[in-house]
Amino acid sequence: MRVVTVDGGPLAVSDVVAVASGEATVVLDPGVTERMAPARQLVEDVVAEDRTVYGITTGFGRLATTHIDPEQAAQLQVRLLRSHAAGVGTRLSDRSVRAMLLLRARTLAQGYSGVRPVVVERLIEMLNRGLLPVVPGQGSVGASGDLAPFAHLALPLIGEGFVRVDGVEADAATAMGAAGIEPLTLTAKEGLSLLNGTEGMLALGVIALSESRSLANAADIACALSVEGLLGSARPFVPEIHRLRPHPGQITSAANIARLIDGSAIGASHADDLVHAVQDAYSLRCAPQVHGASRDTLDYAGAVFGRELGSVVDNPIVFAETGMVISGGNFHGQPLAVVLDFLAIAVTELGSISERRTDRILDPDRSGGLPAFLATSPGLDSGYMLSQYTAAALVAENRVLSHPASVESIPTSGLQEDHVSMGWGAACKLQRVILNTANVLAVEIMCAVEAIEYRAPLKPATTTGEICALVRERVEPLGDDRPIGPDIEAIAEMILGGKFDRFVE
Repeated sequence: MRVVTVDGGPLAVSDVVAVASGEATVVLDPGVTERMAPARQLVEDVVAEDRTVYGITTGFGRLATTHIDPEQAAQLQVRLLRSHAAGVGTRLSDRSVRAMLLLRARTLAQGYSGVRPVVVERLIEMLNRGLLPVVPGQGSVGASGDLAPFAHLALPLIGEGFVRVDGVEADAATAMGAAGIEPLTLTAKEGLSLLNGTEGMLALGVIALSESRSLANAADIACALSVEGLLGSARPFVPEIHRLRPHPGQITSAANIARLIDGSAIGASHADDLVHAVQDAYSLRCAPQVHGASRDTLDYAGAVFGRELGSVVDNPIVFAETGMVISGGNFHGQPLAVVLDFLAIAVTELGSISERRTDRILDPDRSGGLPAFLATSPGLDSGYMLSQYTAAALVAENRVLSHPASVESIPTSGLQEDHVSMGWGAACKLQRVILNTANVLAVEIMCAVEAIEYRAPLKPATTTGEICALVRERVEPLGDDRPIGPDIEAIAEMILGGKFDRFVE
């Protein structure tokens, strides 16, 4: 199994995805203990000297001016976890929780938080042993960090809250005891450092980015299949066009589609566009421009996430070299919130143009001779008519979900936290947009494969033929009407699982 090392330095997006997917184990670099020691010593000095430092000898948020006696510093951290575990709603997936555990461990290992190495060690142990905290999906406003989600993530460290083991929820104290893990007794600042930061929305964002890349690949594939199924022209994808407008994503999408349909006997059968059609609809010939814009957005998001995966986002930050503990704003999620909203828009557009191609395949007036709705016996059978309804409904829902969360700040903590990012909400609705778009693209792929088969005896290109065969391993040809919801979901699962990625760049 792949090994990802937490050493206090940046992580790669691929590392996070591998750990989240259960395809990698995590180890702590031996040098982390030495790296963390100076900041930890400074925190202990602050407590011993009874200095007034936010979150160590004071309350939190609006209560930052309330002094806490040194002998209550440890109790303060425990009560913080309990009070902030106010999340509600659907529980996060194991994949999301694994990513959060990893990223929280990475942040604390940097040596700017002032916690003991044992806290990092315990987070990694829980991750590797599959003791995954139960984390509700709602309750964060994405500013002082994803406080409520991280409180639920941290409670099992002290033997409270709940964990999920092999898909079964259990009381944390019982499950941790059965695994031979003793609860931690938190000391000064450790509870606060377990809560502060952007790693929650970042974890969801990194996973979403990986899935969105698979959606972009599937969109190029779906378009190529539709071009063949609709007797579309290959000319809009020639590189000469795209060199004149050199957006990287556009060039990539055009090259993907051109290569996928290269050598198609279906395409060769109508190569003279003046006989077949002067030009195709936008949803076909402008696909590189639309898909490419989404690809460029994904690249931008990858750059932002990459910076965040090496950033210090705790508060206050412990500068051992200068003896300062400074309360700043690196926990604020705005840099991520804006990008997460941008991703939702980009992914929505992949589904929007896909639905238009599906509609064209199913419309007998615009499909180039295909049977109405690809029905075996139109009239008696409705064929894939309702699949377009599903795609239309999901596209409409995505348009609502694409309204930016990052402009919806709402004050908290008695106006001490008077501008928040709503980045967690942006990440959560992005998950819904991704699933919707996977189903929309699945509808197009399902219909386009059927359309290509109606063009027999003409054969598709070699690569699109391989894709059709792969789809047919999960979904049979339509024939007489049958419930098609499971077919759509099966292809969507293939898309999000990266089964089509190998066919494109």
